[in-house]
Formats: sequence, structure tokens, C-alpha cells
Amino acid sequence: MYNMRKQYLSAPLPFVGQKRMFAKEFIKVLKQYPDDAVFVDLFGGSGLLSHITKCQKPNATVVYNDYDNYRFRLNNIPRTNILLADLRAIVGNMPKHSCIKGEKRDYIFSRLEQEEREYGYIDFISISAALMFSMKYVSSIPEMKRESLYNNLRLNDYPLADDYLEGIDVVSADYKEVFERYRNVPNVVFLVDPPYLSTEVGTYKMYWRLSDYLDVLTVLKDRDFVYFTSNKSSIIELCEWIGNNKALGNPFEDCQRVEFNATMNYNAKYTDIMLYRKRSEDLAEKAA
Repeated sequence: MYNMRKQYLSAPLPFVGQKRMFAKEFIKVLKQYPDDAVFVDLFGGSGLLSHITKCQKPNATVVYNDYDNYRFRLNNIPRTNILLADLRAIVGNMPKHSCIKGEKRDYIFSRLEQEEREYGYIDFISISAALMFSMKYVSSIPEMKRESLYNNLRLNDYPLADDYLEGIDVVSADYKEVFERYRNVPNVVFLVDPPYLSTEVGTYKMYWRLSDYLDVLTVLKDRDFVYFTSNKSSIIELCEWIGNNKALGNPFEDCQRVEFNATMNYNAKYTDIMLYRKRSEDLAEKAA
């Protein structure tokens, strides 16, 4: 039975933005909803919210939108464990968190290249967590070669997590498509955990602009939901400000736009934007 299964309070494999710090509070919140509700996890990520929901509400329908293909990483845990065991052997008795240099670093990249050549897949998020500092991730060997490596290898294998997604309906689509599928379903509760505004989203398979973050808010209107955000995004303050200034409209509607692409270093780029409008010309045209 579902209520006899192991309940994870953190995802089996590393994932940027997983809600492990919210796990216990999320369990309390779930008690507010019916046991037979339909829970739709629009931004499934690591699947932790879906997993906890199914454990707590075994009679509920739980839909996990695995847009980032976390399932593939879970299926490859045995292979990832073998690779990590070999990396532990290379690192040997180096102190935890110490910098990996010289011959050991060369051996590590030789082993990674062998893995990619012979198996065709590396779970770079898990390997990044093992060889780089917290919250720093790469998606390829060339990217990792540009970084300093550190001994952050875990001592034990990752659990196989065979029943982690048991009983959960898994889909993989844009969140808007999933929302349209379930928007009119009775007793539906949307779990909404988008990538946070003003935070790193490099490991997500998407590029987000401010308008994308604001689009997410449309799914909340007149529906039951659990929504996650951060004070770094200021999204709540933004919505409060818009609510208090409804008559403003778009102050940049008639502006001209100039952009300048700038580079801070090899992996940090940004775009400077200048918007301008000369109202005297507008007024002159209207007067004419």
C-alpha cells in the first residue's frame, strides 16, 4: 500500500530548487485538501511534491509534469553509483572539500570521458554536486574542465528509489498544456513551483523572461493551489504594486529601445537596455 512505502523528504538525486526545506510544512498544508482531490504538479522538477502528495493522500490522483526528465536520471542511478564509486577511488583519502588538482584531476576527466564514450550518458547534475561547490552545475565535460574541482563526493551510493513515483501519473509537456488539460477538472489542486525570478535557472530546460513568470500567475485565479516563490523574485510585491496602480498601463508602450550585449566573464553575460521617448514630438504630432 502507498501509506506503507518509504516517504522521501528530499529528492533521491540532487535537483536545483527541490522543496526539501518545505517538506514538513507542505505535509501540513496538504491536510487542508480532500483525500480524493486531483493534484497537478505543473513544474514537477524532482517530483518531490508529487511524491509527498501521493504518500500523504494515497487515494488522490497525482499528476507529475516531468518536463526536465528527472525519471531518466532516476533510471540511471545504478550507473551513476558505479561512476561515483570510481571517482571516490581516484580521490582516495583526500580531505573533504579540498581542491582536486594535478594527476587526480586528470584521472577524473579521463574516467568521465570513458563513461561518455562507452555509455553515452552522464548525470552531470549529480556529478557536479560531487565535484563542485554547492549550487554550481555544468552540463558537459568541457564546461567542467573550466571549473575548479573539489572533493564533495558522498560516501554512500544513491538509493535506487524504485517506488519514488509509484502510483503517480507522469506527463511531460509545457505547463500551459498540462494546465489546459486539468483546468476544468472538479476537485483539482495545482501545485505551482516555477523557477524563481532573479535566481539561477541554468539546469532547467527552458529560458524564462519576466513575462513568463507573470504568465504563471494566470493559473492561480479562482483555483485551489499551492504556490512557491522567493523574496529574491519580489513577485508578491510586484503584484501588490500593480494592484494598487491599476490605471498606470504600460509606461514604455511608445518608447524606442536600444540594447547592448555585455560579457562579464566566460559564463556570465547580460543585456543592457535603454528605453526612451521624446514626448514633445508626440505632443507636436497630436497638435498638428
